[in-house]
Amino acid sequence: MTTVGFLDVAATARWIAQRGPEAVIGRLIDALADDLARWEELDKRPRIATHSRDGVIELMPTADDATYGFKFVNGHPSNPARGFQTVTAFGVLADVHNGYPTFLAEMTLLTALRTAATSALAARHLARQDSRTLALIGCGSQSEFQALGMRAALGVTHLRAWDTDPAARAKLARNARALGFEVHEATSGDDAVTGADIITTCTADKANATVLTLEMVTELAHPGVHVNAIGGDCPGKTELDPRILHAADVVVEYEPQTRIEGEIQQTPDLAVTELWEIVTGRRPGRRETVRAPQGAGESFERGVGERSPLDATTGRTQVTVFDSVGFAVEDWTVLRLVRDDVPAELLAHLDLIAEPADPKDLFSLVRDAGGADADAVRHSLDRLMGLEGRTRPHARESAIA
Repeated sequence: MTTVGFLDVAATARWIAQRGPEAVIGRLIDALADDLARWEELDKRPRIATHSRDGVIELMPTADDATYGFKFVNGHPSNPARGFQTVTAFGVLADVHNGYPTFLAEMTLLTALRTAATSALAARHLARQDSRTLALIGCGSQSEFQALGMRAALGVTHLRAWDTDPAARAKLARNARALGFEVHEATSGDDAVTGADIITTCTADKANATVLTLEMVTELAHPGVHVNAIGGDCPGKTELDPRILHAADVVVEYEPQTRIEGEIQQTPDLAVTELWEIVTGRRPGRRETVRAPQGAGESFERGVGERSPLDATTGRTQVTVFDSVGFAVEDWTVLRLVRDDVPAELLAHLDLIAEPADPKDLFSLVRDAGGADADAVRHSLDRLMGLEGRTRPHARESAIA
C-alpha cells in the first residue's frame, strides 16, 4: 500500500521550533533563490481565484518536469472579528511521472515562512545593505515572520510598529522583544516610518486603501528606503499611494498575476521588473552601494518630521518597491524544502491512493472491503424488505466469483 506523508499544524509548528524560525527562513531564502534561477524551466500561471463578498479562495499550481505542486488558500479579512483566521491553507506535491500525490502539508504556517523569505530575498537585492530599522504597518499574523526574515537577510535590529488595533501592536511588540528586537510602538503610520530603512505594509482590509503616502516615504523615512508592499493581493485591494510607484523602481514576482492583484493594478502602464531577473543578474537591483554614514538603529527614537539629511554626493535617493502578492513557485519551494527535511517521527501517513491488485479492477476495493460485515448488512436489508430466504442470483454469483 502506497501512503502519502502528511504534516499537520502541530507537527509543522514543532518542526519550525526545532529548526528555529529564523534559521528556516534563512534556508528558505537560499532555496527560493535557487528556484528563481531556473524560473524559465517552471510551469507558471496566475492563481485561480474565486472571489465573494467575504473574501477569496484560491488554487495556486506550479511544476517542473518532475514535481507538481499546488496550494489551496483563502483570504477573508473579516474572519478575526468572527473568531476565524484570516488565512488558512494546505498544499500538495505530486510525482509528475505517475500523478500520485507524494506529500501533503498544512500551509498556514508555511505560507507565513515563505512570504517572509520572499520579502527578505527581495530586500537582499533591493534594500540598502546597511538597513537596520524596519517599519511595520500592520502587526497581524505575518509581522513576526517579516521581522525575522529581514534580520536573516540584512541584520535588521530595530522595529517601528503601527497597527490600528492596539492589541495586535502589543502582541507584535511582546513577541519581537522576546526574539531580541528593539521595538518602538508607534502612535501612527507617520511615526512608524520615521527613520525607517525598510517599510513593510501588511494590512488586511479588502479595499483600495492608502496606508503609505509619497510624503511618508520621501520626507520621513531614511533616504534610499525600500518599500515591501505585501498586503495588496487581490483586485480592488491596495495599500500604496500610486505616486510612490511612479517615483520608485518596482519589482514584482510574476507580472501577469501582479497586474491583476498587486499595487500596480493602479498603474497599468508602469514598467516593472520580475524578481527572478534580478536574482539571476539579468536586471539590476539597488544601484547604490555606498553605505550610509549613520549607525545601526540611528534615528530609531526620532520624532515625526525629523530625518537624516540627503547625501547629495552619493545620490542616495533611490526608492525601491517590492510589490508582492504571493506566487505559487514560493509555495512549491517551501513544500519541497519541508518534505526533504522534516523528521519521519513528525509525519503521519494517509492512504490517499486507491491501488487495486489489478489497476483496471477498481471495484474490487469495494467488493473486498465488505467481508462478514457486508453479509450482515445484506441480511438485515433482506429482512427489512421481506426478501429473507429468497434467491438472489446476483449475490450468489458475486460470492462464487
